[in-house]
Amino acid sequence: MYEGPVQDLIDELGRLPGIGPKSAQRIAFHLLAAEPADVTRLQEVLQKVKEGVVFCDVCGNVSEETTCRICRDVRRDKALVCVVEEPKDVLAVERTREFKGRYHVLGGALDPLSGVGPDQLRVRELLARIGKDDITEVIIATDPNTEGEATATYLVRMLRDFPGLTVTRLASGLPMGGDLEFADELTLGRALSGRRAL
Repeated sequence: MYEGPVQDLIDELGRLPGIGPKSAQRIAFHLLAAEPADVTRLQEVLQKVKEGVVFCDVCGNVSEETTCRICRDVRRDKALVCVVEEPKDVLAVERTREFKGRYHVLGGALDPLSGVGPDQLRVRELLARIGKDDITEVIIATDPNTEGEATATYLVRMLRDFPGLTVTRLASGLPMGGDLEFADELTLGRALSGRRAL
């Protein structure tokens, strides 16, 4: 335990996701040793994020304006919507350079044990978009874990009654460069069931 503000800083840093006690301590002491200008820049960026970043009215992605750059881009395919859990997932899909449609960010995944139900997610907004826009396919790209699978199953049930709408799920299976002997049973099973003709 350190005194006063140093321990407070370590405690606050430790509350960030992925930052354990040792990492929090390391970052705190790095900030103590940093040049004042570096710390000031960090403060300013944090302040700008809290004051200047909003969520897109259309898709729920992070944006500087009420509508994000992807939703404003007229070259994107309006008929194709990829549903993801978080804004960081949009970036992951965009890095592939394979998807040319639009997005819908749910703001999480169903997790009844943590009190996250459909009303805490942007499901109603998705249904409203499908009802008024000319969307022909929804790609469900939730995480391949228990919460993501539950969310995908729930969305399929909600979307199956829309006429002319195709609902698909991202394929899952073995990573490139991986060895079969190191794959867990669930991943290998998904790879087998999702196989395709060559």
